[in-house]
Amino acid sequence: MNDYLSFALLGFTSFFTLVSPIGVMPVYMTMTADFTEKERAYTARKATTVAFITMLLFAFSGQLLFKFFGISVDAFRVVGGIIFFLVGNDMLQARLVRTQIDPQFRKKHLTDISITPLGIPMICGPGAITNSIVLMEDAKNFEMKLILVGVMALVLGIMYVSLLGASKFIKLLGETGNTILMRIMGLIIMVIAVEFFVSGIRPILREILKIQ
Repeated sequence: MNDYLSFALLGFTSFFTLVSPIGVMPVYMTMTADFTEKERAYTARKATTVAFITMLLFAFSGQLLFKFFGISVDAFRVVGGIIFFLVGNDMLQARLVRTQIDPQFRKKHLTDISITPLGIPMICGPGAITNSIVLMEDAKNFEMKLILVGVMALVLGIMYVSLLGASKFIKLLGETGNTILMRIMGLIIMVIAVEFFVSGIRPILREILKIQ
């Protein structure tokens, strides 16, 4: 029983830290500032669902997928860094959220941002994916695997509730406040992007140059 509880606590604390609902919420707020209440709810639901499915996929077949496609976690970090940087640059220029006249195009835009960058890699980033693979390998039996899946669902449930509550802050800040917040978060995301890129490219370069 103690083993199960310890494993559950380890899973919850590690996933909560890596997924970081508090850290994602300001980004979500700025990206959905011009959306309706229904569109924000849709974006939050889609993003957390995509993140959950991705974590499950890598938890149960991560090592296999990485080996089959020849992908490394470091390469994933590099790509994640590039995506983050592009998103951060748009936010810094306060041009990320655009009001679309065409309803079909607007719907596609909602789907796009809910998958990337919100679902992947903001919510489900390289850290969360790696954690899913490692913890699933550490799960010794079916019960532990079930606990791990439950912990993932719980953390992403908290994320979903946090994102839904962000709409109140959007209304409170107003248009000027949202623009300022977008620029600040854009700068922060670009810094995070550089960290992602460097942490991913460093071991790749070491391997290429045979540096210990």
